Amino acid sequence: MKTRTITAIAMMIAIIIILGFIPPIPLGILPVPLVFQNLGIMLAGILLGARKGTLTILLFLVLVALGFPILSGGSGGVAVFAGVTVGYLISWVFSATLIGLNQKAFLATTHFFKQFLIIWLPGVLFVDIMGSIGLSLMTGMPLLQALLSNLVFIPGDTIKAFVVVIIARRLLSLSFFKQL
Repeated sequence: MKTRTITAIAMMIAIIIILGFIPPIPLGILPVPLVFQNLGIMLAGILLGARKGTLTILLFLVLVALGFPILSGGSGGVAVFAGVTVGYLISWVFSATLIGLNQKAFLATTHFFKQFLIIWLPGVLFVDIMGSIGLSLMTGMPLLQALLSNLVFIPGDTIKAFVVVIIARRLLSLSFFKQL
């Protein structure tokens, strides 16, 4: 692996960790709070592409499993993979992959709404559906109820996807990311 690639992966892991330090916003109606860390997941996919973005998320989750308290709210350890957030954590890997697979389509268009959909569908819709499935499995909540309760995340996650598009448009024009 090139030094530039290793640097980009390490940088994205650091960004995801830093976003985890922003305190989660409890919603009261769900045991899962609104967090900013998934913004970093979307960025990893679009900035690094499918292979490197997925590797970034996998390495991040290995750090979590090893016990580093780097998830939002300061949690970490293997136990988080048996908790109510497991669906979100697993979906992050696939979300980064799906976003990364569409990096060329993102770059090929200048239409903001098309770029937004490339981020929003796997970065918000897919993650929230998988999170609902995990929530349902781990709590015994009926799946429909879990899906409906996750609707509260859609506005905040949509804003995060919007921010990712703005950031990605700027950063992908830099030579550092063009050479990855």
